[in-house]
Amino acid sequence: MKIQTVGIVGAGTMGNGIAQVAAVAGFKVVMIDVTDAALAKGIATLTGSLERLVSKDKLAASARDAALTRIETSTDYGRLSAADIVIEAATENAELKNRILKQIEGAARADAIIASNTSSISITALAATLATPERFIGMHFFNPVPLLQLVEVIRGVQTSDETAAAVRELTEKLDKSPIGVRNSPGFVVNRILVPMINEAFFVLYEGVASAEEIDAGMKLGANHPIGPLALADLIGLDVCLSVMDVFLKDFGDSKYRACPLLRELVSAGRLGRKTKRGVYRYD
Repeated sequence: MKIQTVGIVGAGTMGNGIAQVAAVAGFKVVMIDVTDAALAKGIATLTGSLERLVSKDKLAASARDAALTRIETSTDYGRLSAADIVIEAATENAELKNRILKQIEGAARADAIIASNTSSISITALAATLATPERFIGMHFFNPVPLLQLVEVIRGVQTSDETAAAVRELTEKLDKSPIGVRNSPGFVVNRILVPMINEAFFVLYEGVASAEEIDAGMKLGANHPIGPLALADLIGLDVCLSVMDVFLKDFGDSKYRACPLLRELVSAGRLGRKTKRGVYRYD
């Protein structure tokens, strides 16, 4: 299957990042969200990202301009009929994703691939809500999408070989590096990463060290480029909490219990960089 047009549902952090890399790679993009305001914010974010790449001589101004002309925005799911693949990039909530995926299936062509950018939810379970689950697959991009190379390509039980091959080829055309992953909670990276972040919150919660000291310890002692608490702020504390809750539910193992401090900060609306405050302040 030749993919020329990429549909994206969700203009938030992940959605506009995927839209950016697809447009820069030469694909036509149709980005859908529920309000014009959400779409305008998404376009403003990706435009700013492109501007930074131009200012750092990592992208030509002409390539920036061409990418922006390839992106169409709409609140109408019907516009997805032009897409060869539609990537759902909504909040990490199974009920919401199921509802969106059914809307996508109703609007997309019968031969279009449908993908989810979920970071932890079962691809097999999501596929089961669709009438044609063989064309469904997971494409887990990482934040910030324009900068991080990895995409986890996750097959559900129902995913066809043709769907998997087409998505792997697409990932490479987006100048990303795919790894094939079997469906399992958290897949590979988050299965390892998010429990480590959660443990860092427990260390902070117990007063073993300050946030700055915890992050410095992992950067200087484990050679991590960013500390786990600063990384949590970048990912979004709400996303980290959602992933831990999925692990606890799906594995039934108490080692995946979310730290009370993480849950408290999310309840307070301190979600990290996107709200200007999480573990740290971003004024």
